This record gives sequence, C-alpha cells and structure tokens, in this order.
Amino acid sequence: MATPKNVEEVEEKEDWLVTYADAITLLMAFMVMLLTFTKYDIPAFEEASAAIKSNLSGRDSTSPIQLLRIDVKDVVYNMQADQVVKVVTDDNGIVIELSSSAFFKPGSSDLRDEAMPVLEKMSQTLLAPRYQFYSIEIEGHTDDDPINTPRYPSNWELSASRATGIIRFLISQEMDSTRMKATGYADTQPKAPNRDANGAAIPENQEANRRVSIRVYPMSQAERKAYEEILAVREQKEFEKQAATEKKEALPPLEQSQGVPAK
Repeated sequence: MATPKNVEEVEEKEDWLVTYADAITLLMAFMVMLLTFTKYDIPAFEEASAAIKSNLSGRDSTSPIQLLRIDVKDVVYNMQADQVVKVVTDDNGIVIELSSSAFFKPGSSDLRDEAMPVLEKMSQTLLAPRYQFYSIEIEGHTDDDPINTPRYPSNWELSASRATGIIRFLISQEMDSTRMKATGYADTQPKAPNRDANGAAIPENQEANRRVSIRVYPMSQAERKAYEEILAVREQKEFEKQAATEKKEALPPLEQSQGVPAK
C-alpha cells in the first residue's frame, strides 16, 4: 500500500501531464480553426492567435489590430482631438473617422492649419515598422446639400478631393503611396438620414455625414507579396544608383589639356 508521501510524489510527477494536455487541446483547436477558415481573414487570425498565446502563457496578449487602435487613440487623446476624431474597429482593421468641418475649410478640400499637427502625429504612428504591411484606404463623404463651383462641380469631386488631400498630406510625411488608395462617395453612404420625413434638413446628422474615413487594415497575403516585390525592386534600383555614384567618384580626374594648337 502506497504511503501518503509516495502518493504526493506521484501527483507531483504527473502535474506536467495536465499542462501538456491543455497545450495539445489548444493546438488542436487552433488547427481546427485554420481548417474552418474559408477565406484567409488576417484580423480574425491575429485575434485568434493572440487569444491562444494568452491561454498558453497565462498572460494577456494584445493583437496587432488592438495595438494599432490603442496607438491611434493615444494620439487622439494626447492631441485633445477626441471630439472630432473617432477610432473604431471593424471586420478588417480600424477606422479613423475625421470630422470634415474640423479638418477642412468650408466647401473645400484645403486642410485647416490646426488639423496639421493631428495628422502629423497619426502619420508617425502609421509609419511605425510594425504597421509597414498595413494598407490605408481613405474615403471622402459629404452631406446631401449640393455644391456647384468651378473647382467642385458636385459632391463627388469634393469628397474625392478631400480623400486625396489626406493622401497627399500622408505622402508629404513619407508614407508610401503604394500602400494607399482614395475613394469619393459624395452623399451615397450617410451615417444618419440627412433629412426628416418632411424633407427638412437635420443639421446634426448632416454634420456627422460630412467626414473622411481612414481605414487601416493588414494586407492580404497576395497584397503583401506584391508590396514586398515593389520594395525589392526599389532596393535594387537604389543599390545600383549608389554603386554608380561610388564608381563615378572613384574615377581619376581627366587630364588637363596640354594646350590648344594655334590656327
């Protein structure tokens, strides 16, 4: 008959089996999850991966999407812009929503001076190496009040110009243009009804509908591969350019002419 001491020793030796079994169960669940993905959904994959890491390590693990949201919200908070910038997550990544009245001059795609510092801080965040393989899609939206000027014949031109205006600013901050695209939606995607049942304008809703949305999400496998190829070509061209410059600098100076024959 086993003594209490022997029983304790057996239990201690078998403790690792419980941890091992838990790990195997989690890994099996992970494999089943991969097999059930009919489409390679990177945000969902990252969220699930973070959850599994958290279970295995016993510590909280923040997913890249969550980290991105936290980083951008920190910028908004520190710049005291939370009244005019909203940051939310969707199925693909995060959405940074800018109030058009706060970032653009009325009826124009010209950025307000006071909007520049906020956009600069945001661009610095998005330029971080950990977000290098994230795409940036910028959408311009207007209310239903029509515009008709030489510069903006309709709300389509205004919304598209505001979206491309943000892109131009990000490019000026050294954001890679191949990561971005812009779309103007005019008044076709309102957040709330522009008018009531009687056709009267609802000013607060129109204000909410005048916005620019910056969608930031991880590149798909195909997008990342294409982007890496672009980066490789650029790197090769830069290498060749640098090599040509160094070769030119290494050449000896041309010998001075010894004189010009008299005519």
